[in-house]
Amino acid sequence: MGRFLVSILLGAAVTFGLFAFMAFLVSSGDRNKDEAQENIIVEVNTTPPKSSAETRRRVPPPPPPPPKAPPKQAPPEPEASNDNAGLQFNMPGVQLAGASTGLSAPGAGFGRDGEATPIVRIEPKYPIQAARDGKEGWVKLSFTINEIGGVEDVKVIEAQPKRIFDKEAKRALRKWKYKPKVVDGKPMKQPGLTVQLDFKMDGGK
Repeated sequence: MGRFLVSILLGAAVTFGLFAFMAFLVSSGDRNKDEAQENIIVEVNTTPPKSSAETRRRVPPPPPPPPKAPPKQAPPEPEASNDNAGLQFNMPGVQLAGASTGLSAPGAGFGRDGEATPIVRIEPKYPIQAARDGKEGWVKLSFTINEIGGVEDVKVIEAQPKRIFDKEAKRALRKWKYKPKVVDGKPMKQPGLTVQLDFKMDGGK
């Protein structure tokens, strides 16, 4: 019985000693950790370090040279448009105040000082259906040259065959341009002019 009590007391003493040693180890580890944390120094530097790189300013490019003045254009030459693709267009003449004056080439004058002079002549298109059918003909038109040289009051006087070439003949004549008649330094309107436009197939090509 006495041995049993001694062994119990001895076991209790050993157990208490082990717990005391473990507590010592834990407390010493915490102190070492605190000391290590106390030795950490944190430095905060808000001023950026100076850089040795040089600051380069962007130099703006030089202004572009002023545009050159456009060359002076020569006065328009009389011109004629021909887009009939192998179809011949004949214009025998213009009746001016009872006189017949030929206009076989652009820019031909009327033969008298102060009279209207053609500047631009637009040849009419050959109607597609008439070209397919091989039809030829002519259209006689009356018109007026106004004070600025434009053509107005275009009317069909006679046509052969009728209503085949009227539309294209009138459309072309309205695009003609003239230097108007001048009397005492003032441009004058010239009504009652006539012209015949011939539509012929070009058999030589």
